[in-house]
Amino acid sequence: MAFTLPALPYLKESLEPFIDVMTMEIHHGKHHNAYVTTLNKAIENTDADKMSIEDILKNISKYPAIVRNNAGGHFNHCMFWTLLRPNGGGNPNGKLGNEIHSAFDSFDEFKKKFTKSAIGRFGSGWAWLIKNESGKLEICSTPNQDNPLMDIAENKGIPILGLDIWEHAYYLKYQNRRSEYIDAWWNIVNWEEASKRFLQVQKKEQKNTQIK
Repeated sequence: MAFTLPALPYLKESLEPFIDVMTMEIHHGKHHNAYVTTLNKAIENTDADKMSIEDILKNISKYPAIVRNNAGGHFNHCMFWTLLRPNGGGNPNGKLGNEIHSAFDSFDEFKKKFTKSAIGRFGSGWAWLIKNESGKLEICSTPNQDNPLMDIAENKGIPILGLDIWEHAYYLKYQNRRSEYIDAWWNIVNWEEASKRFLQVQKKEQKNTQIK
């Protein structure tokens, strides 16, 4: 089962001025595409070539670094693109908004803690809002292309929101000013997609509880 590069759900230029069109062209068309191509070659004629990307990640300790890096890169970016939207930003509503307020006292406090986690990640990586294994919302970060689905992750859970903090995500426009990139990113967060992911996790948890 070969993985493929997904099309962006918006025009590359539509995230301006927060993310410039050239960054989008390189980030999606070059970097993400390279993860897909390398992953497909790495898993060819192995048991992983018939697995979903999620199942590969959940068993990533069984595979070499080339699979870990590129499977993570593919999954993380597939999620990242959908969590951006033109005219996004604002505050999340509904159950996700309520849960964020409950877990972090307020949206502003959540935003501060998430930003701090993203800025504080040394080198390349990702910042996440996850529903952890205890069913609580948690902010964490991972190095490189790791993510909380991986069985080797320090903080395990299901990603609800993810921010790419590799330099290739922002260097053309923001150079080394990661904090400015993060501030800009809040203006294009797709909270509708994040809320949808949160509700899907909740439904799955309820279903599992009923089966037990």
